[in-house]
Amino acid sequence: MSKQQGINAKKTEDFSEWYTQVIQKADLADYSKVSGCMVYKPKSYAIWEKIKQEVDKRFKKAGIQNAYFPLFIPESLLIKEQEHVKGFAPEVAWVTQAGDSKLNERLAIRPTSETIMYDSYAKWIRSYRDLPLRLNQWNNVVRWEFKHPVPFLRTREFLWNEGHTVFATQEEAKAEKDEIIGIYKEVCEKYLALPSLIGRKSEKEKFAGAEYTISMEFFMPHGKAIQGPDFHHDGQNFAKAFEIKFLDEKEKEQYVYQNTFAITTRMIGIVIAVHSDDNGLIVPPKLAENPVVIVPIFKQNTKDKIIKHAKELSKLLKKFNPLIDERDYVTPGFKFNDWELKGIPLRIEIGPKDIENRQVVLVRRDSGKKETILIKDIELKVEEILKDIQDSLFKKAKAMLDNAITKVKTMDELKAAIKNKKIALAPWCESEECEDWIKDKADGAKTLNMPLDQPKENAKCVNCEKPSKVWIYIGKSY
Repeated sequence: MSKQQGINAKKTEDFSEWYTQVIQKADLADYSKVSGCMVYKPKSYAIWEKIKQEVDKRFKKAGIQNAYFPLFIPESLLIKEQEHVKGFAPEVAWVTQAGDSKLNERLAIRPTSETIMYDSYAKWIRSYRDLPLRLNQWNNVVRWEFKHPVPFLRTREFLWNEGHTVFATQEEAKAEKDEIIGIYKEVCEKYLALPSLIGRKSEKEKFAGAEYTISMEFFMPHGKAIQGPDFHHDGQNFAKAFEIKFLDEKEKEQYVYQNTFAITTRMIGIVIAVHSDDNGLIVPPKLAENPVVIVPIFKQNTKDKIIKHAKELSKLLKKFNPLIDERDYVTPGFKFNDWELKGIPLRIEIGPKDIENRQVVLVRRDSGKKETILIKDIELKVEEILKDIQDSLFKKAKAMLDNAITKVKTMDELKAAIKNKKIALAPWCESEECEDWIKDKADGAKTLNMPLDQPKENAKCVNCEKPSKVWIYIGKSY
């Protein structure tokens, strides 16, 4: 494969250029004529479909049902919850005209669906018998961010789930957090091979309109953190704005308690960034549409025979949904590099000598390790190797995350940690003023979240040196 076809930037030296080349050369995405909006090509969309399938399966098992609400939100609805609208106002895209007619009321293109959904919830919920109401929708949203767009990681339009649940009591609503975060954590760890830091956002960084936000933060190889799935307990904020009330068992009128939660296509970008290398994309086997590719090695006079054997192999490995590379216009070396670039977890090579010896050569994408095995053992061996690749990718990502975290107690230690592209775990007094000073003094690093399992150690705030109330993760962030 020529240098032009392969990756010619180093992940450790120029992460941005390397990332751009991987998504383009591995055929994952393309730019569109709309600034900040991207094309999800089949390979990346297949990854999203797998994430969606695994999350959706777990939602349904939990009793959460799918629904769909309009893309357009009347301005009068959007402004009902002031804190919420203030949080989204700069990012809202508006429709003001249809054909030649100016609309009587501006329509927001969905930045998130609370306001359009809760207008319906207020009509549907009348009695405690109508609760809990647990709905989810898989859709697209538009947030007209003005920061530098990065495919998958920061785009103006993205895909996600948005769960919107309603309960009679605060206890029930808060209890849902463990179930939802547990679903996201399981999918991220078991399928995406990604560990995270789970904790509570600061008041300043929480979702607009929520009482509190629980987030999953991921560490990127170039030293930046990025927020993934999250869960917001909204209390009665939206219930009061939208008059979502019910009669309890004593015939007394009560406001409901609500939660919202989401996972987005940003996770595709995190998978690419964390696992891939200087040779191209690496996709965890459980996330790959085709975890195996069979590459028959032939000359024109042996082509038919070898492809026939490759197809027999494919039948043996049917449950792994293997591809067969039958191209006869490129060399075997080109094919090997091409599949390496595109991130297929396991390559199986079969040529004339392999057929004679009833064997094949297996090549792992993560380590490049080659192994010759007998065809009679292939099904068990492929399963074993794919499992090991999946586990190895998670262990490697976990080691990277663990190595990135450093406990600090002073501003100098915090600055050094940020300079060294680490995430600092620092004591904090919980004041917003100190939070702003931390960002100012630590080269733009900001608070990520407060671990749910707090260190027992007492300390002084990293900025003001008053007694701290919590420990919080701080880092450079997308």
